[in-house]
Amino acid sequence: MEYRQLGQSGLRVSVLSLGTLTFAGEGKFGAVGSTGLESAREQIARCAEAGVNLIDTANVYSYGHAEEILGEALGGHRHDFLISTKARMPVGDGPNDAGASRHHLIRECEASLRRLKTDHIDLFYLHEWDGTTPLEETLEALDTLVRSGKVRYIGASNYSGWHLMKALATSARYQYARFVSQQIYYSLIAREAEYELVPITLDQGLGTLVWSPLSGGLLSGKYRRNSVAPPGSRHLGEWDEPPVRDVTLLYDVVEALIAIAEDHDVSAAQVALAWLLTKPGVTSLVIGARTLAQLEDNLGAVHLQLSHEERAQLDRLSAPPLLYPYWHQAKTASDRLSVADLSLLGPYIHAGAAS
Repeated sequence: MEYRQLGQSGLRVSVLSLGTLTFAGEGKFGAVGSTGLESAREQIARCAEAGVNLIDTANVYSYGHAEEILGEALGGHRHDFLISTKARMPVGDGPNDAGASRHHLIRECEASLRRLKTDHIDLFYLHEWDGTTPLEETLEALDTLVRSGKVRYIGASNYSGWHLMKALATSARYQYARFVSQQIYYSLIAREAEYELVPITLDQGLGTLVWSPLSGGLLSGKYRRNSVAPPGSRHLGEWDEPPVRDVTLLYDVVEALIAIAEDHDVSAAQVALAWLLTKPGVTSLVIGARTLAQLEDNLGAVHLQLSHEERAQLDRLSAPPLLYPYWHQAKTASDRLSVADLSLLGPYIHAGAAS
């Protein structure tokens, strides 16, 4: 297992992390999976064997029951893993049961600690932006949690570029604890993060953890053009996150993944994960599995080395269009671009696409 530094922190995390969205499977979360306690223990044990050292969860997953299962399944092995969890989403119908207020964040952090049966959370995320709570209040609350020892590090999830930069600037202004990472959606069929979020990662020294790196299983190879989805498949059905913007692109990418996978005698999923691990700024991929077999297959991605030609093929096939002002920057500012700028613009300038 490879370990990468989490942003500008001293923390090192495995390039694959275990996601727990499937744990419990209560209510709407049942469409994703329903991993019970014994299966959770099996997944955690296998991850320990493979060298995974980070498990990701959230207070809203199965309405808190995913955290409860994780806390019970870890048992005496709590300190063998880092735990990340999140708060911000609604957990009830009350006026203060959602958001990033001091009241809500501290209450939900303490509730997560109880469910996880631990005295601290290693990485605590704001699960989503809250545009109605003063940012100073949110960041001061997180700073309080860090200083109290209940939280070790903090991060943001699903922020836009300007949200993230505003938060970093506010933390610097008031000397609050700073985000060390962001958790974002990023995959071969959804590369929007490359416009702003990846450059910010590189410029500001953040870690990037990726949720749904297989696009909800769409890149696993089981979804094929002109074929019926296999029984039990959750995507293109009642669970529509992440969305599919371009079905033609999806199937073009899947066919390319399958062809490359056959050359390596591995799964399409491993190819998709291995490609993403080569992208600038990526620290760790959060993988979740309905079964131990799926988890085992995903873990194999750390051993797959794609050739330059294979990576280039996937890059070209899935490249996002240069929106404004990026096409203009590529055309007129290519003489003075930083490493962060070039993470997006470099391939286009090299190919002459901006001329």
